Amino acid sequence: MASEATTYSADQVRTFLVKPEFLEDSKCKIKKGDKQLQKALRDLVAQADKALQSEPYSVTYKSKVPPSGDKHDYMSVGPYWWPDSTKADGLPYIRKDGQVNPERFSIKDADYHGSLCRDVYRLSLAWYFTGETKYSDQAAKLLRIWFLDKKTRMNPNLNFGQAIPGRTDGRGIGIIDTRALAVLIDGVQLLKDSKSLSAADYHEIQDWYRAFLNWMRTSPIGLDEADEHNNHGTWYDVQTVSMALFTGQPDLAKEILEQQTKKRISSQLDTSGAQPHELARTVSWNYSMMNLQGFFQLAALGDNVGIDLWNYVTPDGKSIKSAFKWMLPFAQKKKEWTHQQIKPIKYDGFFRIAKSISKKYPDMDLSGVKEGNDQENSLLLLTNANL
Repeated sequence: MASEATTYSADQVRTFLVKPEFLEDSKCKIKKGDKQLQKALRDLVAQADKALQSEPYSVTYKSKVPPSGDKHDYMSVGPYWWPDSTKADGLPYIRKDGQVNPERFSIKDADYHGSLCRDVYRLSLAWYFTGETKYSDQAAKLLRIWFLDKKTRMNPNLNFGQAIPGRTDGRGIGIIDTRALAVLIDGVQLLKDSKSLSAADYHEIQDWYRAFLNWMRTSPIGLDEADEHNNHGTWYDVQTVSMALFTGQPDLAKEILEQQTKKRISSQLDTSGAQPHELARTVSWNYSMMNLQGFFQLAALGDNVGIDLWNYVTPDGKSIKSAFKWMLPFAQKKKEWTHQQIKPIKYDGFFRIAKSISKKYPDMDLSGVKEGNDQENSLLLLTNANL
């Protein structure tokens, strides 16, 4: 059963992941003296103040040059690929799932993109709640450097994402690197009503994402990622749906959710709610969590076009609700996680998911789920979004 598409008043900010009415309610409560939200706002402002000191981010700052010869092209190295110790030159690299090769960090494009998304979002929220233009000015500056300035802008493609030395210059899997773009887009939407981001700049960023969306949906690398049957496919949908909404293509967003995301729920879950593709990994909890978060972001995005993924059940009885319910007793420490996990389990991310969706599933007992850190809890209190 489809939900009603979200409607907005003419003067209401339109974000896609975060619900505008929740932001307005938080702002109203802060003005009325809500102590908990005032504390959360102080935490957010402290984070935004740090972002004011951040150096700008750009793909052109890397020392290495992509195979194209153009530093404006994004570039990264696959995290789980290592030199082959049996070969003099180490080539071709070999895979060690879950073990990150430090070489990954010698090229900063992935880190820069993640930091850009984080900073723009927090700065934009700080401007929204305080009205202080120093925050919107800094966010707009970061956006112009990454997307618009001819000297520093990124080309709208990921042709050289997650390369593997000795094997390939780039892979569809590299598209996972930009999965936080939905968060950045909400930040841009918040800035739309500020004086810091001109209408011309806003439309240019839309044009950039329109080109990137086209690349995602037509290039061999983009199509390769679209065909993935694990968290990569889920986050591909998060990105394409977000960009479709941002570029004024709600029908496309709806089509992706109907034709792709619903199929992913069927192919990625079993009837118990377990995620077999993620459980096969060496960090099975992390990937199960990551995939679940992607599905719930898609459910939030679906609200914008009348698609109810929260309560959707496939013909063979699978749902994202059952996936959440399957993981819940592990987060509550009622069951022991017995799947391979070569890194310590951190349960705070599950708390943020549980808190943000609790009103969607009032029949679930969420007691005993460990709370997250103060920074993330403050953002959650202000936005009710697990980003």
